[in-house]
Amino acid sequence: MDMGVTKGADIYVRKVAPLGDPVEVTVRGYELSIRKSDADMIEVS
Repeated sequence: MDMGVTKGADIYVRKVAPLGDPVEVTVRGYELSIRKSDADMIEVS
């Protein structure tokens, strides 16, 4: 949540590392690299 991943935010997956960790996403206009374990906590609809 501290990095802008909040309810209603649009998230676009930009890159995934060859082994799946980390994942680079765009959220609120900036790129964010997060671990797969952290990305698993993001709920999408």
